[in-house]
Amino acid sequence: MIRTRFAPSPNGSLHLGHAYAALTAHDLARSRGGEFLLRIEDIDGARSRQELAEEALEDLTWLGLAWDRRVRIQSRNVHAHVAAGERLKAMGLLYPCRCTRAEIAAAATRMGPDGPVYPGTCKRRAVDSEGAAWRIDMEAATSHAGPLTWKDERAGMQRTDPAPYGDVVLLRKDLPGSYHLAATLDDASDGVTLVTRGMDLFGATHIHRLLQALLDLPVPTWHHHPLLVEADGRKLAKRRGSPSLADRRRAGEDGPALAAALRAHAFPAGLSLGEGVA
Repeated sequence: MIRTRFAPSPNGSLHLGHAYAALTAHDLARSRGGEFLLRIEDIDGARSRQELAEEALEDLTWLGLAWDRRVRIQSRNVHAHVAAGERLKAMGLLYPCRCTRAEIAAAATRMGPDGPVYPGTCKRRAVDSEGAAWRIDMEAATSHAGPLTWKDERAGMQRTDPAPYGDVVLLRKDLPGSYHLAATLDDASDGVTLVTRGMDLFGATHIHRLLQALLDLPVPTWHHHPLLVEADGRKLAKRRGSPSLADRRRAGEDGPALAAALRAHAFPAGLSLGEGVA
């Protein structure tokens, strides 16, 4: 049975881009007789706020969406994130890092999908692991896993290649797991069989497929959908103050009518679907 999920982070209000993503996950599950789950990814430290998690539930209900089973709360699975990190350490695939963002930017020799690629500074020196972040040794990890592939419903079969991201952080200094590790583990524990998300995360799936191989996790299929973008081609973003669903809801807008318009690609003026990342 197909099972999808929508997994917002309660560090800002939901906007139309989130609504489009939630509708995509919901409708794919329902059209195939499957389940749609909701997971609140609340491990972003002080930025994760309970009131925003509650607001998100109200927004999704207002749109007319309903989910199966109880709402998943990511912070309740932290023990699994820690255990997976310890397993990867025992395999010799993680190393501690104390570099700052400024130091990485100054030392990087190439740019990756998420900005300057970490040059492996701490991999080549002794580092006190107390309070350090832990990075995956991408070369060693890909060698250990061997050749891998994954399938996207829209783009077809992909050969796994996480190298452009470099040695990404899997265990953060202040938190038990990064997005890459936590989302991969939680999708597995929630039994998600079809991971739906925007095209901005297409490249990250190479990392997630590698982690699945290293940790003996089931491999889902992916469906990376186009992003809802503004007139200048930039995706909607909380940090740029894109209009929130909560504001629309409180202003008396009809939620199911808005959902129907998004499904029909009848977007508000200045918005459209675009494949790219901003």
